Amino acid sequence: MTTRDLAGTENMAEADTIQTVTFEADFEVEPIGPSDFDPEVLLNVYRTMLTSRRLDEKMLTLLKQGKGFFHIGCAGHEAAQAAIGLLSKPGHDWFSMYYRDLMMYLMLGGTAEEIMLLHLAKATDPNSGGRQMSEHYGNRERNILTVSSSVGSQFLPAVGVGLGLLRDGNTDAYVYCSCGDGATSQGDFHEALNWAARGKMPVLFLVQDNKYAISVPSRDQTAGGTAYKLARGYEGLERALVDGTDFFQTYAVAKAAMKRLRAGEGPVCLVADVVRLMPHSSSDNHAKYRTEEELEADKNEDPIALFERQLTDAGILTEEIVDTMRQEVLVAVNQASDWAIEQPDPTQESALEHVYYEGDLGLEFESTEPAGEPIVLVDAINHALQEEMERNEKIIVYGEDVAGGKGGVFTATRTLTDRFGKDRCFNAPLAEASIIGTAVGLASVGYKPVVEIQFGDYIWPAMQMLRNQVASYRYRSNGDFGCPMVIRVPIGGFIHGGLCHSQNIESIFGHMPGFLIAMPSNAADAKGLLKAAIRMEDPVIFLEHKALYRSAAARSPEPDQDYLLEFGKAKIVREGTDMTIVTYGMMVHKSMSAARQLEKEGVSVEVIDLRTIVPLDSETILASVRKTNRALIVYEDHEFVGFGAEIAAQIADQAFYDLDAPIRRVAGAFCPIGFADNLERAVLPDEDKILTAARNLAAH
Repeated sequence: MTTRDLAGTENMAEADTIQTVTFEADFEVEPIGPSDFDPEVLLNVYRTMLTSRRLDEKMLTLLKQGKGFFHIGCAGHEAAQAAIGLLSKPGHDWFSMYYRDLMMYLMLGGTAEEIMLLHLAKATDPNSGGRQMSEHYGNRERNILTVSSSVGSQFLPAVGVGLGLLRDGNTDAYVYCSCGDGATSQGDFHEALNWAARGKMPVLFLVQDNKYAISVPSRDQTAGGTAYKLARGYEGLERALVDGTDFFQTYAVAKAAMKRLRAGEGPVCLVADVVRLMPHSSSDNHAKYRTEEELEADKNEDPIALFERQLTDAGILTEEIVDTMRQEVLVAVNQASDWAIEQPDPTQESALEHVYYEGDLGLEFESTEPAGEPIVLVDAINHALQEEMERNEKIIVYGEDVAGGKGGVFTATRTLTDRFGKDRCFNAPLAEASIIGTAVGLASVGYKPVVEIQFGDYIWPAMQMLRNQVASYRYRSNGDFGCPMVIRVPIGGFIHGGLCHSQNIESIFGHMPGFLIAMPSNAADAKGLLKAAIRMEDPVIFLEHKALYRSAAARSPEPDQDYLLEFGKAKIVREGTDMTIVTYGMMVHKSMSAARQLEKEGVSVEVIDLRTIVPLDSETILASVRKTNRALIVYEDHEFVGFGAEIAAQIADQAFYDLDAPIRRVAGAFCPIGFADNLERAVLPDEDKILTAARNLAAH
């Protein structure tokens, strides 16, 4: 560890008069002062600091004038961001920011005009086209990942990018991952440190510690009062603690950290002590929880004032230069604001754009039935993965227990590690959020992650990533970023799994714009849908019913390697004239069994296998119902607020006058699924329940 008083170092004793500060680092740091820079570089940094501060002030003014909507300030954080920004290469390095990174954005080439377009939510805003709140940065050309509002959601995608850089052999690039001290209380922070440390990923975790998470001081939420202490338990991760209000100290430590990162020696957690000179946001009043004395003390630690003194003492700044530059910045920011105000707002027609990929995928879908040797569903999944990994070296498979001889708890990924290597099929830590979050980063740098969540019941720790990162990724970046990945999830009951191994989740994810959702009922569909999912540009939730993996009912001829099934195309698996059963997954087979019995009783039943939940093939459903005039919807999830309710609503809305009887549903009870056989049978739908409902419907 290096602990050094920078003011006392030999190189700076005469040339640079600065305040006495102490830093700590796990690596060697060479002191740096004004004389180590071209004066023009420092003047440009100073101008950018002034621009950042003036933008903060201008945005608050616009809010008061009713022209802006929201603001969250960078004031007090400028020096730390300036130092690291000066060491970074936009378009080469990668950046996973948070909402207080205004200065960093400017250091990477952002302009006052861009900031004003973002603040005013204009259509031409390059960050999000008006879709995101102010200070939510994102820029494809500069490799700035689109920011999510959710605290801590930036950590795991940064690690995924780091993994991608290592796989590409790009050892010279690093990933900037920034946060405030409050975000280090999130579990994602620790999952990210663990992933990065164990994999020697080139990620700089910059904690900008302004001592407050909105109104809660660090001492009340962080063990030891600082993330610097939190990070010490991760072997392979090095740490540093700096005075983030001092540009030169931060630059010296960050330069040494960057040398380690670019040399492939592993991640660094850099904690920069800064001050927050504004309330948390424009919706906050920090006078309610901070004393006047404390606020005044922070003003005395203003990083711009310190930088001015340092440059003045070094003979680089004069009072005249300061006055001139401040006036120039004032004029430039005002002009940028005036210009941005006149730019067009997003149109209402554009509100639905970029929810999904809108280009041509160039895929050819099969219309003929497969004719290969019969295969069970789990083997069809395995073969699809093998064929697609052979076809595209950017496909990476990972999750819990998926690698090596085990090949997942259901063996769906067996042989993949042996065939493609440990770097393409590997085990992740037992942390679902990290599996999804790293996949976001990998997808951002051109990889196609195909990840497995071991059971649907265990997907909930990843909900932060799924809802606030993956689903909205394309939309909030205005189409600049995509998040193509496949998330394989074994789901469903009928295996005596109890409360935590029997769940169905399609209705929850069906309510999240941005996801495509498949649930095949047989081996051929599973292979065709999975291969298509891997080749698409949107995130896909691929649901695999556990009870169908080796079921004889789901066994079917295997398609060839070119067999792709189109999403949003249901299949009529049995034609009929008296009633339509709309179903999917395991319930297809139970509905077919019931339909065969009803045929003996003189009732002709048409059975539709949806195949995909999103997109939903409403056209096939409605056409069938208009033919049979009766609709029974069968699904395994809870009847209450289950996906079948949406199907029923669409039929009622668009085919009401074609109906000869009320729409009926057969589904699971609104109750957890017990472990005992009788408890499971009582809750889940079966052939008898389907038959009873169908007979009543036919007799209506």
